[in-house]
Amino acid sequence: MPALPYKNPDLSVEERVEDLLSRLSVEEKAGQLTQYFYTGDGEPVPEDFDIESLPPEHRIHVELPALIEAAIRKGRAGSLLFLRDPALSNRMQRYAVEESRLGIPLLFGFDVVHGWRTIFPVPIALAATWSESSVEAVQAAAAREARAAGVHWTFAPMIDIARDPRWGRIVEGAGEDPVLGAAMAAAQVRGFQGDLGAHSILAGPKHFVGYGAARGGRDYDDAEVSENELWNVHIPPFRAAIEAGAANVMSAYMDLNGVPASANRTLLTGILRDQLGFEGFVVSDANAVRSLAVQHFAEDQTDAAIRALGAGLDMEMCMLEPAFDNIPQAVADGRISESALDDAVRRVLGAKIRLGLFESPYAQEEHTASVLAAPEHRELAKTVAEESIVLLKNDDLALPLDSSALGQIAVIGQLADSRREVLGPWVFDHDTNETVTIVDALRAALGDARVGYEAGAGIPERIHPSMFDVLDTTVERTPPDYDDDAAIDRAIALAEAADVAIVVVGQRQNQIGEKSSTSTLDLPGRQLEQLQRIHATGTKVVVVVVSGRPLDLRWADENVPAIVQAWYPGTRAGEAIASVLTGATSPAGRLPFTWPRHVGQVPLIYAHNRTFIPEEQNARYFEESNAPLYPFGHGLSFSSFKYSSLRIERPVIARGESTTVSVDITNIGDRDADEVAQLYIHQRYGTSTRPVRELKGFNRICLAAGESRRIEFTLGPDQLQYWSAVTSSHIQDVTTFDIGIGGDSTAPFTASVEVTS
Repeated sequence: MPALPYKNPDLSVEERVEDLLSRLSVEEKAGQLTQYFYTGDGEPVPEDFDIESLPPEHRIHVELPALIEAAIRKGRAGSLLFLRDPALSNRMQRYAVEESRLGIPLLFGFDVVHGWRTIFPVPIALAATWSESSVEAVQAAAAREARAAGVHWTFAPMIDIARDPRWGRIVEGAGEDPVLGAAMAAAQVRGFQGDLGAHSILAGPKHFVGYGAARGGRDYDDAEVSENELWNVHIPPFRAAIEAGAANVMSAYMDLNGVPASANRTLLTGILRDQLGFEGFVVSDANAVRSLAVQHFAEDQTDAAIRALGAGLDMEMCMLEPAFDNIPQAVADGRISESALDDAVRRVLGAKIRLGLFESPYAQEEHTASVLAAPEHRELAKTVAEESIVLLKNDDLALPLDSSALGQIAVIGQLADSRREVLGPWVFDHDTNETVTIVDALRAALGDARVGYEAGAGIPERIHPSMFDVLDTTVERTPPDYDDDAAIDRAIALAEAADVAIVVVGQRQNQIGEKSSTSTLDLPGRQLEQLQRIHATGTKVVVVVVSGRPLDLRWADENVPAIVQAWYPGTRAGEAIASVLTGATSPAGRLPFTWPRHVGQVPLIYAHNRTFIPEEQNARYFEESNAPLYPFGHGLSFSSFKYSSLRIERPVIARGESTTVSVDITNIGDRDADEVAQLYIHQRYGTSTRPVRELKGFNRICLAAGESRRIEFTLGPDQLQYWSAVTSSHIQDVTTFDIGIGGDSTAPFTASVEVTS
């Protein structure tokens, strides 16, 4: 018997979708738009279990797997979230493919944020590499491992611009800048998706849009974002992700300018589809449709489903009792048109067909172990971790450590001997036995006998555990009877007897991320006190910071000769950090955010507009400097670089034309090293005021000692236009632009480009 048209791979995607759509009942259509949380807990349920046999008010008391598996068999589920065992995924898929009426395969989603089994640096650290090729390679490796484990789709990259470091999810993004953010967004989409083959997964950039602007940096809080900031800051990374081919976009939880983002037609249809040209499907964040009633936006769950679907949201992610269960009745009542329902279903079915699920619905379990163990992925993790590390301070050439001149080395800090904390948040299938700790790597590099270790000051637990702590069985905790005083005393004694003390400070991995916003940037617990006491011994001190946000390092910056920002580097964390400390690698990571002196300055960004009193630009609180501790783009090297001969190919161009800006960079040091050249512009006058400087291009290059190279950047309409509230559109002014190229956002302006009409 010939295959039904929707199962025929020789037909176009559109033909297959339309054939299948014509065969679906309204209930099955609503099912395709439903994604359930499913971790696989519980036993298989009988095939004859009737999902309709229980009244709605009792369903929540039924064992969740039973309810979901019954829904799958009835064609009432389109996707599952949080399955990580390919055997279990295949069992669920068999229910859908072999037991449901039309055999539509499930789409398995998971938060593959910075690795699956191989854990790479957290996304904010990936952004610190300023290397699109490295970031693309990382997510391609993560996609291969996830697909081998049965995952088809990731809820990543998170590309929200974050300008308030109190916001916990700053760790998941690329920081404060829209140009760097757009480059990182596109690179991750290319890495995850590739050509949508057997080794790739659907990318799902999130959260559309403005989630990173949550009021006060408080997670899930509402956001009030001007049109100017929306278009010039928050939308560019989404535009880049869409242009890179993103197949999915996730809507945001919060209210944006008074309307919940998951039912905001202006956002999901007017901007995302009509203006940005997105053709994929939109999924809600967890329970965001049901939450429309909690937000006092929807009257009830039926109204929530109607308004979300009507706004342009295609799939509901939920734990139980989806609001979209109410769609069939709403269609019958004439409150939702079936054509609107069909549009959403088309987009979901199209994604499944393009992913090849109808032809290859099952994970190849026999290949999973070998893919997850790929040694090249572990080597990539080490290389990229090295690329991400930022040398914040290095007075008197305190680093690299001269192992030949050192006797005893003290390594101090709970994070230095942790296998879990250095992986960072948002990892779920990791193997902590593979983690290389900082102290183990230093012992391997410097010799066991020379490296002593003390945990020292305890790092307090987070106050409000989240579901991620429950999902992750490897979360580390300080024992309740931990004696801080005694531990700190032992650390001081060890440091006093050493030639150098490497003090590892920072935050636990679950003190940042979702539900981990904070009101302070202080080092948790007594870490600062411990650092001060170690410094008082007279032993040379090097500070290594493990964090995903800037912390208050004022005292360290004033008193310690060397500070290294290591982030959460992943599986090969210790080796990467030891490589930098010992000089095997010259650090070249650069900050993707402005590092404030303390929490009272935030939000503090480099691309601010000029105040009307220029001389007060860096003293707007008047009682102290408003300058950051470290500027955006900052990062030191074990070598030195000289910028010279900046040239503009055409200093005068007409509006709509382009010119080339070039500069010579010379490695004037005595060792090979990477440099990140950054191009900044400033528009002197125009239709709207513009920031004092804006990043418009960057290039990470490796230069041998003594080598000189000329690099080029293009300046044209894409770089020079902006969205103006005056015209409510993107415009390019007739004006003059100041141009500067250097190693961070303080690069001086040394040339200009004039744009004429």
